Amino acid sequence: MLAALQSGSLSDFVAPGDDHFQSGMNQAMLDSVRSKMASRLNGGYTSTFLGTLVQEGYTVYLWKLSFKDGLDDRLITMAVRDGKVAGFFLR
Repeated sequence: MLAALQSGSLSDFVAPGDDHFQSGMNQAMLDSVRSKMASRLNGGYTSTFLGTLVQEGYTVYLWKLSFKDGLDDRLITMAVRDGKVAGFFLR
């Protein structure tokens, strides 16, 4: 999903998502996030898996993104149910 965000490919970004995730995301939303994150992602980053949580029937995967630019890290949370992504958040 990070590669799809970097490239701006909506179809690749929503492909692992459930129906609600796919219908709730549009190109403008992806482009908005991309405009804020692409240069940092393209500059290089390291992702570190932090663990999982169980919340309201979803498994929520947590990753830390550390960027080569040395600025603030980001936390990714990705909610999954039945093998489909229901939410993807950069914090």
